[in-house]
Amino acid sequence: MIKSEAVTILEVNKGSMEFCILGVSPLICNRMSEKAMRELLAPRGRKTTAEKAASMKHDPIQEFRDSPYQIIDESAPTLIGILPTSFKGAMRTAALDVPGAKKAQIGRLVYVHGEMLPVWGVPNLFMAITRSADINRTPDVRTRAIIPEWACRIRIDFLKPIINEQSVANLLAAAGFQSGVGDWRQEKGSGNYGSFKLVSEDDPDFVRITSTMGRKEQIAAFENPVAHDKETSDLLSWYGTEAQRRGMKVAA
Repeated sequence: MIKSEAVTILEVNKGSMEFCILGVSPLICNRMSEKAMRELLAPRGRKTTAEKAASMKHDPIQEFRDSPYQIIDESAPTLIGILPTSFKGAMRTAALDVPGAKKAQIGRLVYVHGEMLPVWGVPNLFMAITRSADINRTPDVRTRAIIPEWACRIRIDFLKPIINEQSVANLLAAAGFQSGVGDWRQEKGSGNYGSFKLVSEDDPDFVRITSTMGRKEQIAAFENPVAHDKETSDLLSWYGTEAQRRGMKVAA
């Protein structure tokens, strides 16, 4: 005779919290370029020597404009957006080093709302030497948008009582320091960009950024790019001169 046993299932409730995020270090936008996506969709093969000579490898201004995720809804408070999975990924990474939390478990218990989160802040044009993923680690120059001062709002749902409000806040705060978001972030070890902290809604810097660095200011920044540092300014100036010398047309 099979003895039946009652199954008791723990009652779970959904908790929800909203956080104000303030950047501690500049955010480097890391959306894959249009050129790279098109090449993946319909590869054209290797260029001939004549084709290489007749074109410039990079178009810094266009690459700058293509590097951030953009919110096409004109009623949105910002043009620049960030994937909510960036913050969830940061929390999952932070769970590796925080006692009592597990990366896979946090991924199941935490949900960051939205398809694209607005990011406030005025972008600059940033050029830097990077290494390709090939076996030779070939150097290249990559142009991206960098946001020196930035802010964001996020809403996180979580399952209670498996995880509580304080645990979520602690994990997100740890993620801001240990992981960060965007390119060349703290998580990667060599960089320290994209770090953030949690602030109150009336924090002076948060209020200033969200009230003066929105969609209109971002559109103006993309129309009239400003170099982030001297190295970028020098490279951009040389590129413009060299493109004209070769008779190439580049983005205005």
